Amino acid sequence: MEVANARNPATKRKFDDTNGVATDVDLSLLEAIEKSQNTLEVLDLRTLKKHVLSFERRLKENIEARLKYPNQPDRFADSEVELHDELQKLKVLAGAPELYPDLVSLNVVPSIVDLLNHDNTDIAIDVVQLLQDLTDEDVLDDNDDSARVLVDALVDNSALELLVQNLHRLNDSDPDENAAVYGTLATVENLIEVKPAVAELVCEKTKLLKWLLGKIKVREFDSNKQYASEILAILLQSSTVNQKKLGQMNGVDVVLQAVAMYKSKDPKSSDEEEMLENLFDCLCCLLMPLENKERFVKAEGVELMIIIMKQKKLAYGSAIRALDFAMTKYPPACERFVDVLGLKTAFAAFMGKASTTKT
Repeated sequence: MEVANARNPATKRKFDDTNGVATDVDLSLLEAIEKSQNTLEVLDLRTLKKHVLSFERRLKENIEARLKYPNQPDRFADSEVELHDELQKLKVLAGAPELYPDLVSLNVVPSIVDLLNHDNTDIAIDVVQLLQDLTDEDVLDDNDDSARVLVDALVDNSALELLVQNLHRLNDSDPDENAAVYGTLATVENLIEVKPAVAELVCEKTKLLKWLLGKIKVREFDSNKQYASEILAILLQSSTVNQKKLGQMNGVDVVLQAVAMYKSKDPKSSDEEEMLENLFDCLCCLLMPLENKERFVKAEGVELMIIIMKQKKLAYGSAIRALDFAMTKYPPACERFVDVLGLKTAFAAFMGKASTTKT
């Protein structure tokens, strides 16, 4: 609710300053501000320990209630609500990233991470939101050492594996779960930002690549498909290991199929346009290992890129870029390009007879 709407005219009064100018003063608002300042909790080690102790107490109560009444949800529902509240309170720690080493030393990270496996999906979603907040780029800025301590603890306690496992049970059609999908991808990106090695670890230890491929195969566009394409590009851009792994998973063909949706049409929004560029970034990264160039040729990728060029849609320049990656130091791709009369289309581009809207 906006402050202006919350004011009660009866509580206003006017007073004259030294110049005799009348001024409106909302005394109730000043009183509320003063009260909030007096009750503001200081974020220090003592506060951290208080939050951790309270969280562990509620977690223990929930575990005991579920074990005692496994088939009576109404008997452990209250403990679940209280556990939810404690997870929400832990978000305040994002305001003091310098305390992250203390959070780790209190050995509460394993308990938090394990809740990603909780039978109640809502609790797992709470954890996703918490991890996203704690690892947010803005939060960790200028706190590199503290950030690394937390990220190392999360990785050591199987956060990557559990995040991806939970990702597979989330349903995009549910608004809260849809938001948790986005939050999971954001957390993975945050972890990579702090510790680049996570890019290969998450592909080695989890089925994230498989999930991402499944997401970009969906025809309908949404924000999570866009984010999936971005995360996939991040995972591929600096890792030959990931490039080869995705190639072995039929990734070249899947990315080509995703790109082919735009061979004769343009994206409908700037977000969808960004996703298309992400997909081409993925394709170009995939085309760096020699074996993936071969897969590209066999999947008729050369022909698809020429079709896109002929259609002269937004992806025109990106198709030229992909062909450049495919044909660099790989004669079979060059031969295929010549055999399917790609030179005619290329000459039109280089002679300025075709529009390169996007490069």
